Amino acid sequence: MIQTVQLSTVRGESNLSLRPVTATTARFMGSAVAGLLMLAACASAQAPPSADIQAAEQAIVEANRSDVADYSSDELDNAREKLTAAISAVQSENMDKAQRLAQQSRVDAQLASARAEVAKAESDNQEMQKSIDMLKLEIQRITGEKI
Repeated sequence: MIQTVQLSTVRGESNLSLRPVTATTARFMGSAVAGLLMLAACASAQAPPSADIQAAEQAIVEANRSDVADYSSDELDNAREKLTAAISAVQSENMDKAQRLAQQSRVDAQLASARAEVAKAESDNQEMQKSIDMLKLEIQRITGEKI
């Protein structure tokens, strides 16, 4: 038998009834809590790493603009492969892997750009050195002085 306890508010206007928790009520409440937890888990599913993928795509585009393929195509190829793998990971709903691959792709593309810049700078430096050497020879020829 279930007993009901009547509680009155200070003003005496309304009553509040409290009942002991039965096994059926406890099961219902447990099921409700479990359902809410499952719903919360589904609602908090990790979103695709769109920003990381876009950053990787942008880094690859910038690398292509600066003729990276002429100087460091291996890193650029790695960046493209990792970006493709990141997109595949998103499609298979492995967001952690997708994010990691997208970030690696961006870094590989940036590395390719940096190595290309170094190679270009070294090439420019060699050209400048050749020009300096030619100017020295010309000065030496005109003046007869050794520089």
